[in-house]
Amino acid sequence: MNENLFASFMTPSLMGIPIVMLIIMFPTIMFPSPNRLINNRTITIQQWLIKLVLKQMMLIHSNKGRTWSLMLITLILFIGTTNLLGLLPHSFTPTTQLSMNLGMAIPLWAGAVLLGFRHKTKTSLAHFLPQGTPIILIPMLVVIETISLFTQPMALAVRLTANITAGHLLMHLIGGATSVLFSISTPIALTTFIILLLLTMLEFAVALIQAYVFTLLVSLYLHDNT
Repeated sequence: MNENLFASFMTPSLMGIPIVMLIIMFPTIMFPSPNRLINNRTITIQQWLIKLVLKQMMLIHSNKGRTWSLMLITLILFIGTTNLLGLLPHSFTPTTQLSMNLGMAIPLWAGAVLLGFRHKTKTSLAHFLPQGTPIILIPMLVVIETISLFTQPMALAVRLTANITAGHLLMHLIGGATSVLFSISTPIALTTFIILLLLTMLEFAVALIQAYVFTLLVSLYLHDNT
């Protein structure tokens, strides 16, 4: 039971060769480059949604921060599509791997922080010591703020991993219970099946929301340092 429960989180391989890179590259197929004078409805809707999300995220940014717009919209599209593809049967969700999420969170966080220390040195250092702090508390607050700063990328990665993993596990458990209950009590099985459908719809929303939250937090870190 335990092996089946966590089998979907194991890195897939073909003839002993990990194919996770192919899976990570697969979402790019869902966003083809328009090569026509007049786009079809699918590409038009995609471009409209991209512009809408990008406009919302860039409202708070200065001109320097808006130079990161391409990176941020690429990030939200990548996380959103991989989360949605992971909801397909017999598929693999790369964002359930903490190592991958840390690989996204740490460079983005480090880039934003280093940008702040380079262009806004005094403001960045002022975050370590709030104004009006009693002298006796200065050493303790500097340590606390330093720890808080270095836990930001870990919080980003763990939040995304935990939310996606929890949803997949719950769907797996309810789906297994539904298949067993069909041979015991059909009414109860139908009830759990309805719950499974509602949970699946919720997971579609969670997949997109978590992509937006991850990108929004990176955007806020960038805003604080530009």
